[in-house]
This record gives sequence, C-alpha cells and structure tokens, in this order.
Amino acid sequence: MDSLVDALSSAYQDFVAASAVVLESKESSNGQKTAATDAALENFKQKWELFRVACDQAEEFVESVKQRIGSECLVDEATGTVSGKPGQPAASGLQPISAVRLEQMSKAVRWLVIELQHGSGANSTSAVHPNPSAPFDARFSEDAAQ
Repeated sequence: MDSLVDALSSAYQDFVAASAVVLESKESSNGQKTAATDAALENFKQKWELFRVACDQAEEFVESVKQRIGSECLVDEATGTVSGKPGQPAASGLQPISAVRLEQMSKAVRWLVIELQHGSGANSTSAVHPNPSAPFDARFSEDAAQ
C-alpha cells in the first residue's frame, strides 16, 4: 500500500510541476503559441494521463480492500466467529453456516450476476438450475440432499 501511495503522490507532484511549466511558458510567450508552449502542453497531457492511471490504480486497490473486508465480515458473521460486542443485541438465533458453504453460495451468485450482465439471463436459468424443484442450486450437494 505504501508503494501505491508513493506512486500516487509522485504522479501528483509531476502533474503539478507540469502545470506550472505550462503557465510559465504561456506567460513568457505573452500567450502566443510557440514550440515551447506546445512541448509544455504535451508534457502536461502526459503527466495528466499518468496521474489518472495512478488514481485508477489506487481506486481499484481501495475497492478490492473494501470487498475483502466485506467478505471477511460476512464469513465471520455467517460462521458465528464474531463475538457479540457490548451493548449489541444477542445473535439472531440463526444457525451459522460453514465458510466453505458460504463461499460456494457466493460464487454461485457471482456467476449468476455475470450471466445476467452478459444478457444470457433467460437462457442460463435452465443451465444453472437443471432441477427447478431443488431448494437452491443442485450443484451443491447440501441443497440437493435436503
């Protein structure tokens, strides 16, 4: 994470420096278009793109951490490994499920979302749910056995 922050900071500093060079070249040329202003603008454009890439990478990292933390919290909650915090009501009385089972269900949901996003929702329903009377998804032995 430190390297990501350093890269973002460096890209920002380069972008700001390129901005200053553009302003200085415009001022020294009295607002006229010159080779120096064109070069400064081209450098500015490159630094802007590099800064945007660094921002995108940082955003992707933050999103992946958010998803990982959310998944870990969900697994902890579902498996009952989270102890009650003081002042919070007791557990809901639901039986905890195994982390493996939770991961299987999560993958099944992700695949369904992907299939729906690709426009194959109606066609994929029969492939995903070959036995419509199965409680959840026949691919999981726990569901088929119930």
